[in-house]
Amino acid sequence: MTELEIGQHCDVEHCCQLDFLPFVCDGCSRVFCLTHRKRDCHDCTAVTTGSSRAQCEGGIQYTCSYTGCSGRELVEVLCPFCKKHFCLRHRHQPDHKCEKLEAPKPRMSATQQLVKEIVDSKKFAPPKKVRRGAKNAETAAKVALMKLKLHALGDKALPQPERIYFQVYLPKGEKDKSKPMFFCKKWSIGKVVDYAASIAGLKNDNNKAAAKKLRVCHAETGAALPMDSSVEICLSSAENPLYNGGNIVIEYLDNESNEIVDTSLYLS
Repeated sequence: MTELEIGQHCDVEHCCQLDFLPFVCDGCSRVFCLTHRKRDCHDCTAVTTGSSRAQCEGGIQYTCSYTGCSGRELVEVLCPFCKKHFCLRHRHQPDHKCEKLEAPKPRMSATQQLVKEIVDSKKFAPPKKVRRGAKNAETAAKVALMKLKLHALGDKALPQPERIYFQVYLPKGEKDKSKPMFFCKKWSIGKVVDYAASIAGLKNDNNKAAAKKLRVCHAETGAALPMDSSVEICLSSAENPLYNGGNIVIEYLDNESNEIVDTSLYLS
């Protein structure tokens, strides 16, 4: 006599229990016994991510919410950031690719970019005029004056009290970088230019309207001194004072120009 088989076997491979009243999963539509009827107990394909607890084979277990992981834990391991349950393997934020994980801020790269921008801005900026303190310039001039008096070129007929000594830096491209000279303090700056040009053998076209003009410029600021101003007035000037024993620069300037951009090119 043929044995009748009533019911259906559980679809869990290691179980296969014959159940007279089998359960059909509403997620994957497969048949399971009482023990494996819950989704978490038979690896249901419809299980969603998120914290879940399953009553499987006599014990409560918590299923890992990480996609593709079937791990379970006997105790709930919640991520304090996304509030989802994970197994011990995926409990840390980087391990389960936590949606609340903040990307590390690239502090070093941001700092490097800031430094590069500052360097680039300085690279193309016009050179700043460096002006040392008035007391420093005056002290340096007093020290240099003793040496200038020994070698300076000038009109020997000028009385000593009227002589003003300068280290005169010549236009760029000249054979000599500078020459020590002395002038009369009552002379105009225009006469100082003419006299210095004659001593240094410089081309002087100041009487020609379209030609570049020889100008005396302040060694610290680069400002061209007024041609009609006297040496004596420039010595007492509050804005661009000259010092007996100090430096001046003579250079060819365009008619529209009233200064040398960078005097350090002459003094270095």
